[in-house]
Amino acid sequence: MKLIPLSARRASAPPAAAPGSRLGWLDALRGIAALIVALHHFDVLRMLPFGGMVRRNFDTGLFGVMLFFIVSGYIIPASLERRGDVRGFWIGRLFRIYPALIAGLVLSIMMLPDGDGSVALLRTGDDLASLVANGLMLQDLLGVINGMNVTWTLCYEMVFYFFVTALFTRGLHRHSGPIAVALAGVALAAGTAVGTQLVSAELGSTRLLLLIVTPIVLVGLAGVLSGNRMLTGTGALLLAGIGLVLVTLNSRAPAFETWMIFATMFAGTVVYRAQHGQLARVPALLSCGFVIVVGVLVGWLYNRGEALDRTWSSGWKAWSVAYLAAWVLFGIGFLLRGRRFPKVLTWLGAISFSVYLLHIPLLRTVEPLVGVPPQPSSTLGRIAWTAIFLGVVVAASYVMYRLVEMPMQRLGRRVQKAVDRRWPRTAPAAPQRLPEPEGSGRERAPATTG
Repeated sequence: MKLIPLSARRASAPPAAAPGSRLGWLDALRGIAALIVALHHFDVLRMLPFGGMVRRNFDTGLFGVMLFFIVSGYIIPASLERRGDVRGFWIGRLFRIYPALIAGLVLSIMMLPDGDGSVALLRTGDDLASLVANGLMLQDLLGVINGMNVTWTLCYEMVFYFFVTALFTRGLHRHSGPIAVALAGVALAAGTAVGTQLVSAELGSTRLLLLIVTPIVLVGLAGVLSGNRMLTGTGALLLAGIGLVLVTLNSRAPAFETWMIFATMFAGTVVYRAQHGQLARVPALLSCGFVIVVGVLVGWLYNRGEALDRTWSSGWKAWSVAYLAAWVLFGIGFLLRGRRFPKVLTWLGAISFSVYLLHIPLLRTVEPLVGVPPQPSSTLGRIAWTAIFLGVVVAASYVMYRLVEMPMQRLGRRVQKAVDRRWPRTAPAAPQRLPEPEGSGRERAPATTG
């Protein structure tokens, strides 16, 4: 075997990333997305003289959420494949999401009165169904009101985890391009169809649907957490299968929005694969280009009439422009990924999950204390009210990040190590270690939730 001098090996090694750049661009995008979503629910456009025109042509909430979904599509499959360990991936996800979600729900219930619709957990008239559906993080696909009105995005995150895990265990995870194109094609073809057939037509009961779905999901999760190769594959297929059924037949949103969300996430994965040489650039550009064009096109074709009541946007321009803008901003961030980003944005990205969960309950709590609404009439008053809101949200989110998110991430890592020692996994690792994406060095929040 030919020996290579140490100096030559050092010279041929790829240059180290600049300090702070490893997480910078992804955290900055997540920070911007969280801030935009918070300001959207704050209704900052109502304070601007041209806010009405902006609202008609640009949906700020959709922009923030779609940016989250693109980032999620980029980082989540990369995280799983880098680990090569399905059980470790799922333990990390569970400890990353559930503690903050539970804390956010508890705080919201404590802060807000029963009549406030932004928090509906244990306030729907069927507490058991509410707890089970929200506990599975599939409530928006089960005909159950979201425990917090912002947690609908977590349902799509969860089903995306189902799909990614199944593809990985079957060795199909490198086919992100065709998958993204196919899903965008489904969105284009399905249009405004709404899949509420399981409850309204077939089963007739949300509780009956829960009785069927819950054991399937729990068995599937047990499989992917088992560490056993056969059980892991079986569990992943169960999860992906039930996710596909729910998305197709029982989604609350119109089909074009539902399928574009998944097409967008897989297109985000395509970007990662092209960046790291797992996919040629031309097929990657064609795949992402098709998804982006379809995303704009379905808004023009379908986001009209009754569909507006389900997408909560003001028209086709609001959808299409926001969707395109999310991709433009992601592209800018990607092109600048080697540069340093302002620390305030990367810091905001770190706490963005808590910002996402807490901003509406805090808004509802602070409003009566400062006599708002109505909105302040003077420019100075509007600036002051906006500053108060953002200051309270950021401060509370930082506290929850330090007291809940960080300790639970550390606990999750300890649990994973303990589980691996007690029950060594037989599911094989990935055949080769994939390059680490910028920002994959520590557990990340689900991108749609900050």
